[in-house]
Amino acid sequence: MNGNSNGFGSAAAVAAADYIRRHHLHEVGENQCSSALLKHIKAPVPLEEYKDESGKIDIQVWSLVRRFDQPQKYKPFVSRCVAQGNLEIGSLREVDVKSGLPATTSTERLELLDDDEHILCIKIIGGDHRLKNYSSIISLHPEIIDGRPGTLVIESFVVDVPEGNTRDETCYFVEALIKCNLKSLADVSEGLAVQDRTERIDL
Repeated sequence: MNGNSNGFGSAAAVAAADYIRRHHLHEVGENQCSSALLKHIKAPVPLEEYKDESGKIDIQVWSLVRRFDQPQKYKPFVSRCVAQGNLEIGSLREVDVKSGLPATTSTERLELLDDDEHILCIKIIGGDHRLKNYSSIISLHPEIIDGRPGTLVIESFVVDVPEGNTRDETCYFVEALIKCNLKSLADVSEGLAVQDRTERIDL
């Protein structure tokens, strides 16, 4: 298990370990690797919206994560996504990957979308990449950070180890991608949460 502790104590670590046991169960094959990463985000979990003069802006972490049809809202390596279906189990999305990665496209299937428990599961079923039999689970859990509502994000995965690579090399590569995604999720969520806390005073 990897993560960003940000100075959180043993109680938070125990809670995170419990969440992983409950929600992040992967069957890991002989030639596969698996890992889980944590991220503490200074923005709340619930599915709500912030309204401004131009319309509505999603500010809560779950409202970004649950958009299976719009991963580019926070994933920096996604250039385009075309989804099929109505965000139901079995829905597919075709993802175009930005240049610079050893991939160009990815076909992904929605395995679980739980708005009550805040859990999203996806499986990669095709595309031009090296992540064969890749499955991921991302779960969100409320916590208090600096006296304000925050979110503990846990993302875990299992994937085949490509021929010519070791388990450590494969895990390191996938973890690096997930860390970038979680950092971007934090940046977007926290920036919009700050907007939500900013009040306008007419002089």
